[in-house]
Amino acid sequence: MATNVRNFRIALVPGDGIGPEVVPAAVQVLEAAGKRFGVSFEWKEFPWGCTYYTRHGRMMPEDGIASVRGFDAILLGAVGYPGVPDHVSLWGLLIPLRRELHQYVNLRPTRLLPGIRTPLAGRTAKDIDFVIVRENNEGEYSSIGGRAYGGTDDEFVVQESIFTRKGVDRIQRYAFELARKRRGHLTSATKSNGIAVTMPYWDERFAENGKRYPDVRTAQFHIDILAAHFVQKPDIFDVVVASNLFGDILSDLGAAIAGSIGLAPAGNINPEGQYPSMFEPVHGSAPDIAGQGLANPIGEIASGAMMLEHLGCPEAAAAIDAAIERVLAEGKCRTRDLGGGATTAEMTRAIEAIL
Repeated sequence: MATNVRNFRIALVPGDGIGPEVVPAAVQVLEAAGKRFGVSFEWKEFPWGCTYYTRHGRMMPEDGIASVRGFDAILLGAVGYPGVPDHVSLWGLLIPLRRELHQYVNLRPTRLLPGIRTPLAGRTAKDIDFVIVRENNEGEYSSIGGRAYGGTDDEFVVQESIFTRKGVDRIQRYAFELARKRRGHLTSATKSNGIAVTMPYWDERFAENGKRYPDVRTAQFHIDILAAHFVQKPDIFDVVVASNLFGDILSDLGAAIAGSIGLAPAGNINPEGQYPSMFEPVHGSAPDIAGQGLANPIGEIASGAMMLEHLGCPEAAAAIDAAIERVLAEGKCRTRDLGGGATTAEMTRAIEAIL
């Protein structure tokens, strides 16, 4: 993908619920940053999601993946809405994009921002600053399995977890490389005492891959105590690498201890650049507040900053992050999830004004 130019083609997939509200907010801020740093964008919107499903019986058209493959990146809002089963919406849009575009790294930074209160007593910004590296293409979210004898007493269901050496090694090595660039510490999430085949394999590969990185200190915890450590001593974490399911759960917990899931960005990364990467907030579609202008746009805006970083525009990305931090530190503009009454538009304008 083109990462050495200042003009980028971005596919917009606003999706469902508050997605169509926060994606335009991110575009507004990205345009402001672009003007300041000499970056221009060509946007193209794709109206896929649950509304599309109710009209066409599918979350996106058959050629949907091909339609976005040539873009430099994808900016996604949210997926899911009442009336469409969650497994239908997720497996009809988000997971196919992640898999067919080989976005095997799900990157979720977790940081307590200035002016934001954590629910953890006595903790400050210096205590909560880590990155979750989630395997994004296989693991527990493998669509292999089925049902038999439906509706009878003999009914059973089977779903297989798929862990390949290629998939495990590439995500772990990505996490080791990231830890090397940060504070030099990597934690692995496992559950090898209970999941007796796939998790021991994950642990074996973690030990083997670690031999390549003698400068990176490592730790390993079962997922249950690891979740407890997120709450009790978040300061011990730098980079955390986890399988698909464990990384998904830890990401929401991380966002919660950082003050609000509405602040959390994420990137679905194809590190080799052979396919576009996709950026989205960690939060869901929040149908209870959709259409009311109450959504916190920071998660989407921060995801846009991650996109700029990925595209080779670190100055513009840093400026957006700094603007977010300043608005939050000043404390004058707060959306409802942060204890205030600001609208989506008001928060967006506050960030844009600083840029």
